[in-house]
Amino acid sequence: MVGDPTLASAASEVTDFGAELAGLVEDLFASLAVAEGVGLAAPQIGVGLAVFVYDCPDGSGGRARGHVVNPTIETAGAQVSGDEGCLSVPGPYHELARADRATVRGLDMHGTPVEVAGSGYFARCLQHETDHLRGMLYIDHLPRNRRRRVLREMAPFEWNAPAATQS
Repeated sequence: MVGDPTLASAASEVTDFGAELAGLVEDLFASLAVAEGVGLAAPQIGVGLAVFVYDCPDGSGGRARGHVVNPTIETAGAQVSGDEGCLSVPGPYHELARADRATVRGLDMHGTPVEVAGSGYFARCLQHETDHLRGMLYIDHLPRNRRRRVLREMAPFEWNAPAATQS
């Protein structure tokens, strides 16, 4: 959740492509499914490694699903405003401008090079998750007064509520 120091720190590069990394990717996909999100970065589950997963509408009526380790990103196209939210800032959405196209290059969990390109909403997802690995949340792009408003509007969900409030 916002406020956790792992979210505000740059993630460390992955150097071990063994079973532990495969388990992390599996955990990220499981957590993403429970939270009903479209992307999730390792720092969001308290792991400071440069890994993210995505299961996101791809703009062609399908879904893009995968993971990227140690990503780099290139953006292109016009800046397009759209509502953006985050599992680490549950509840509120806010309009944010992002590039219309993004290409991420990195590795898969086995160390094999991967390249993922997207436009529209999927490009927004790729940029959002890459930001997490740099220690940034979407609200860090907002002016201070809008950021404060979003933080006041945060809402508890079953997956982020303190244990004492869950039944």
